[in-house]
Amino acid sequence: MIVGVIGGAYCSEISRKTAYKLGKMIALKKHMLVCGGMGGVMESACRGAKSAGGLTIGILPGSKKSFSNKFIDIPIVTAMSHARNAIIIRTADVLVAVDGRYGTLSEIGLALACNKKVIGIKTWNIKGVIMAKSVDDAMSMLV
Repeated sequence: MIVGVIGGAYCSEISRKTAYKLGKMIALKKHMLVCGGMGGVMESACRGAKSAGGLTIGILPGSKKSFSNKFIDIPIVTAMSHARNAIIIRTADVLVAVDGRYGTLSEIGLALACNKKVIGIKTWNIKGVIMAKSVDDAMSMLV
């Protein structure tokens, strides 16, 4: 399974820790992680996945692989800015949103429009998002 992790490029320390644990749990379950490849929630999730031997895919908004965070195994350069979110959504089998602002909201909306399952941890509580109380709770909802 490919799990998409979406969330802010800038986030609180609590969200960083949550994303790290989420990434680690994804890897421990032998799932792949896809994200936007940048900082914040994305970097923390990738760092967690790498700590458990996981595979990370970054769908990058810019035009250079070097712009990805250092925990990305497979950087995919799009030069598409926010339009790259469509690739993240279509690639993921299920998505987990952690925290986030309007960029995350747009990803959630696109995912729901594409009939993808979206699990949320301390993120936008909108119709269609399955809210989880913790990383463990979110992981139990992946299937």
